[in-house]
Amino acid sequence: MKKLSIILSLFLCAFLESNAQQFKVITSVESIVPSGMGRSRIIDAQEDKDFEDFTSEQTDEDNTRNKSKRSEIRVKNFEETKLLNFYNIAGIRFQNIAANDAVISSKLSALAAEGWELAFVTSAVEADAGQNDGQGIFITRYVFKKD
Repeated sequence: MKKLSIILSLFLCAFLESNAQQFKVITSVESIVPSGMGRSRIIDAQEDKDFEDFTSEQTDEDNTRNKSKRSEIRVKNFEETKLLNFYNIAGIRFQNIAANDAVISSKLSALAAEGWELAFVTSAVEADAGQNDGQGIFITRYVFKKD
């Protein structure tokens, strides 16, 4: 009986170890540029990158700079879903915000149907920084996990 318990415990541990969580990040970028001149999109990378390929460790003995090339880090395979800008010529456009909500909800629902669970959401804004700036985005990152 003791041997059976040990074997079952080892099997269970091996099974649990092999089921590491996966994470996926989806980003929505919505333009807050006056007159509707910006671009708004949902971005979904379609390829994986290993952060260790682009990571270096700085120490007192070795402070060699990270020599990762931008071209190696860049993802060329991604899904881009068009969204509408928050503003048009007349000002803020609430229909555009409602349309973006519907498209983003559709994307989130599709990911949930694929077995992804929404774990975190974080947002930020870069708004007009002065009279001549005319730039601005509202960015939201949706972090999903899957067992």
